[in-house]
Amino acid sequence: MSPLFRRKPAQAPEHSEHSERSEPPGPPEPSENHLVTLIRKPGCHLCDDAQLVVEKVCAELGVPWEGKDITEDRGLHDQYWEQIPVVLVDGRQHTFWRVNEERLRKALTDQYK
Repeated sequence: MSPLFRRKPAQAPEHSEHSERSEPPGPPEPSENHLVTLIRKPGCHLCDDAQLVVEKVCAELGVPWEGKDITEDRGLHDQYWEQIPVVLVDGRQHTFWRVNEERLRKALTDQYK
């Protein structure tokens, strides 16, 4: 039999009081310090839904988020009034109308390219 296919004899693991045990992986860590911005307006049920997702994901990952009201900022109103709610990650538009929890989590834990 080829040496490539030979099994190596099993070695007993070393046991010690101080041996490290492998821990199951925890939740993914944010790759950078991010900021999530939710652009919304009062009385918008989609905005309320989006805020629940943003709050949940940001709380789980320890990422700060802020809310901005388009009725208080003419520039935001002119830019986003047809798309609210809008979610920005680090100032870049991530999504609008509906926020997908897994997609937001991935954007906050993967390197933004």
